[in-house]
Amino acid sequence: MNDQSSLTPSPETQVMLDCLRQAVANTLERKRRLGQYAVLWSEGAAIAVGEDAPMQLATLREPFQD
Repeated sequence: MNDQSSLTPSPETQVMLDCLRQAVANTLERKRRLGQYAVLWSEGAAIAVGEDAPMQLATLREPFQD
């Protein structure tokens, strides 16, 4: 059963999703400005991005962007 209406979030759900996305974007931007690294999930593995990222997680050594 693949109903199209089940794929479209309700207005309330969309507001919550937008709020969560904005909170994550704000947090990543704050960490970038402070020079802190962030841990992200990419291609099935955790990676650390940022100038001070631990070497065992740092597959990307360049600053992260939103």
